[in-house]
Amino acid sequence: MSVKIIAALFLLQLSGFFGSGSCGKVLVWPVDFSHWFNVRTILDELVKKGHEVTVLRPSTSLFLDVDQTSAIKFETYPTSLSFSGTEEFFVEILRKAIYELPKQPFWKYFSMFQEIVGMSSDYYENLCKDAVLNKELMTKLQESRFDIILADNFSPCGDLLAEILKTPLVFTLRFLPGSTYEKYSGGLPLPPSYVPVVLSELRRPTTLYETMSKADMWLIRTYWDLEFPHPTLPNFDFVGGLHCKPAKPLPKDMEDFVQSSGEHGVVVFSLGSMVGNLTEDRANVIAAALAQIPQKVLWRFEGKKPDTLGSNTRLYPWIPQNDLLGHPKTKAFITHGGTNGLYEAIYHGIPVVGIPLFGDQPDNVVRMKSKGAGVRVDFLTMSSSDLLSAVKTVINDPSYKENAMRLSRIHHDQPVKPLNRAVFWVEYVMRHKGAKHLRVAAHDLSWFQYHSLDVIGFLLACVVTVTVIISKCCLFCYQKFAKAGKKKKRQ
Repeated sequence: MSVKIIAALFLLQLSGFFGSGSCGKVLVWPVDFSHWFNVRTILDELVKKGHEVTVLRPSTSLFLDVDQTSAIKFETYPTSLSFSGTEEFFVEILRKAIYELPKQPFWKYFSMFQEIVGMSSDYYENLCKDAVLNKELMTKLQESRFDIILADNFSPCGDLLAEILKTPLVFTLRFLPGSTYEKYSGGLPLPPSYVPVVLSELRRPTTLYETMSKADMWLIRTYWDLEFPHPTLPNFDFVGGLHCKPAKPLPKDMEDFVQSSGEHGVVVFSLGSMVGNLTEDRANVIAAALAQIPQKVLWRFEGKKPDTLGSNTRLYPWIPQNDLLGHPKTKAFITHGGTNGLYEAIYHGIPVVGIPLFGDQPDNVVRMKSKGAGVRVDFLTMSSSDLLSAVKTVINDPSYKENAMRLSRIHHDQPVKPLNRAVFWVEYVMRHKGAKHLRVAAHDLSWFQYHSLDVIGFLLACVVTVTVIISKCCLFCYQKFAKAGKKKKRQ
């Protein structure tokens, strides 16, 4: 058989794997900021393949801008919150999480953490109520007859919509505190004896977990380059870095600045989509450290220009982060440790200096540090010398670059790209009207059945019964022989 025929057959097999068969209707329950950037990558690919995608957008959304040039449809629904109230909410949440929570003593830390979680829960609960209790919206959604719901379960409402609309559900997430949803709702085995616990909130399942357990597929935004090994399930796929892509050329003024760095190269600095401003004290500490390195620095920053800003540092309200990390002159990435940014660094093999602020960021940075591809500094307590030392370490110690490249090779060495896998599973669930056949029987077991306590109890009962019977028999025999012996003595 000729090489051309073999190649044609191979391509035909691939088309069968990736092909959607028929186009479907996708309803999306998103979350703002970096979560949206990740989900948007999947949606763009679904649109390219001919699927009809509709995104539920609250009227006060800060990041879900309606793009008239995109084929993605946005269904905007009114909310009980004002736009200014939404902005104030996120500012307050960030202030508490970044500047107050880390300073709390142990006995106050968890009460404040619970307060922050409660504020977030109330906000997302209001959004969910505004959507679900909107009769006109729900009627329209029911009449649309969607084939699947793709939901970011950081905001728990997609599962409720799936119940109401009787539609298969696919979750996409990085992780949730303690991985409680993944374990109790998804049934994912994460033994704490060798799998590090995410954050610290381990609680028993509730009705919410039971509702979320009906998800057909879980798309976890991490991969084995960053994650620690653990057992997995057929309806879990790890698609970290699905948004990553080869670097594109930089804008001319930015390229000129990068090229002016010479052999020293550049450092990219960003604290994510939610944090564009800092207190004057922290901004000056950071700027003073960056002014002392020979590299040029591109810093995404929207606040007041720091007094200690060096001539080697330029401030930008926005930077093409992926394109900068993929530039051959980039030596290091200073980051808050968000999943999207870390995966772009892994994709391009760039060592990181992690300054985690809140949420999953400390866990992400710890993983990079444990794999030898980054160092960590504390945002509130670091001095200029601390940050300077960290940046010099990851640039001058070749082991950090080598480990970053090792993670990059692991990430790229996959039989199917993460984005293609994510799209495949969404289409798979649509084609089969769900994926209940991939769900383990653990969902139908009580906690004592799951841990085989009923079996252990039965076996223990058997052992006790046999032991009692044998003991009784031995005692009976002893008494029988003892009586017989006494009779002989009397005779």
